[in-house]
Amino acid sequence: MGYASGMSLRRLPAGDGALIQIVDAALADVARRSGEWLVCRPGCTQCCVGVFAINQLDAARLQRGLAALEKTDPRRAGRIRLRARESVRRLAADFPGNARTGVLDEGPEAEKRFAELANDEPCPVLDPETGLCDLYDARPMTCRTFGPPVRSEGGLGVCELCFQGASDEEIADCEMIVDPDDLEAKLVRDVEKSIGPRGRTVVAYAVK
Repeated sequence: MGYASGMSLRRLPAGDGALIQIVDAALADVARRSGEWLVCRPGCTQCCVGVFAINQLDAARLQRGLAALEKTDPRRAGRIRLRARESVRRLAADFPGNARTGVLDEGPEAEKRFAELANDEPCPVLDPETGLCDLYDARPMTCRTFGPPVRSEGGLGVCELCFQGASDEEIADCEMIVDPDDLEAKLVRDVEKSIGPRGRTVVAYAVK
């Protein structure tokens, strides 16, 4: 199943609100601990350029956010869809997955191809005139956690613009514990079991 405009909106699991509260509270705590080292501000678009993968919970949340925006500001919503469709056209030829549905392939080769995909492609939800996210309240978890130190398989990652001059110990002291009980994984399974599709996608396919 794809993400064509006009499709029935998928039900967001009731726990999504709790997940957002957990992550936003963790971000507020890390922002307090980080002080001036965390330079994320409205208009900074470092994390809005380059295609990144989102899960089906993120996609459903974005679709809900866009549907709400279409009721209050249909012109702005229309501009998002236009940017998304233009982005899909640019991505389709080299898309490492199903270029019709937007579902990414899995496995090492697909991951390698995705890492090389459209690193200069702006997120279609980014307003190019204001430098602000048009669906900020519905943004994916990657967007909510980019900037602060977050641990992954590769170690403790941090935005290259943040924590300038901080030592490794000072960065570690500001680590953000995103989702300690792994609630997101359960909610993703719930969404995928409802009406699908399954697997990761990208923002452009979610909001086109």
